[in-house]
Amino acid sequence: MKRIDLHLLGPLIALVGLFILGALLNPAFLAPANLSNVLARSAFIGLIAVGMTFVITQGGLDLSVGSMAAFLAGIAIMAMNALAPITGVNWGTVLLGMGVALVGGLLAGAVNGALVTKARIEPFIVTLGTMGIFRSLVTWLADGGTLSLDSGLRALYRPVYFGGIGWITWPIIVFAIVAVIGEWTMRHTRFGRHVEAIGSNDRVARYSAVDVERVRLLTYALLGALVGLATILYVPRLGSASGSTGVLWELEAIAAVIIGGTALKGGRGRVWGTVVGVLILSLIDNILNLTDLVSPYLNGAIQGVIIVLAVVLQREKRTADER
Repeated sequence: MKRIDLHLLGPLIALVGLFILGALLNPAFLAPANLSNVLARSAFIGLIAVGMTFVITQGGLDLSVGSMAAFLAGIAIMAMNALAPITGVNWGTVLLGMGVALVGGLLAGAVNGALVTKARIEPFIVTLGTMGIFRSLVTWLADGGTLSLDSGLRALYRPVYFGGIGWITWPIIVFAIVAVIGEWTMRHTRFGRHVEAIGSNDRVARYSAVDVERVRLLTYALLGALVGLATILYVPRLGSASGSTGVLWELEAIAAVIIGGTALKGGRGRVWGTVVGVLILSLIDNILNLTDLVSPYLNGAIQGVIIVLAVVLQREKRTADER
């Protein structure tokens, strides 16, 4: 009789348990408006976490995604504000701003990947450095304050976050599509197999004719592009960006990936697990806001504890498998 893998099903059980707990503690938890808000706000971290799954699976790490999102939001807003007097307050201007965020994210991710693969600097050091660079740049561009989108463009852009199909908003739909594509890519494409092979043993992968440096660079570029996509969906929510935008997003993305069962040392990636991890973190935050169980200000501490516990469980499972 096949044993039930609790390590595999654990995140799903936790998600169901949190859903039941939230419903019992506050009836407002099940309101469509609340669920829509939870899912929409989780979409930003979810998109980034899907990309982070590929980076961590190949044995890398990216600590710069939060500050990268702030920087991309800032330059996208500046680009739209600068173009508005020329191209007008229309969707063409908004689309150009979206392009700036998407291309900027792709380039920023590629720079991180190039420093890791070409300069052979540890991912932790590279992304720790670029985290400070991106955060400082957006603070400088905002002159220590806030970059705000033109009011006309903001009104035009708002439906990208607040609109959708019924109560299912566009960020939720985009996140769902990206998650499905990400899981399919990891499970059924050569790129996904190469990512897992590199994370398991990059030397063996290289002997198997896998272009290790190219695949690693592509994972960082993919993550950067998804940060850009998340930024496109985030900007219409508030219509502004500052040095505090995206703070701790990297912690939430990494936590979601690890909770979902992706091995921190690489070699095994689960995009579907990452989605579950994102929802777990979002539900915890929402439950804390709706109840008086624990102060919402302790959410970061709870996430830190969850990361540590997830890594400990992974280590115990790996030790048991080796026996």
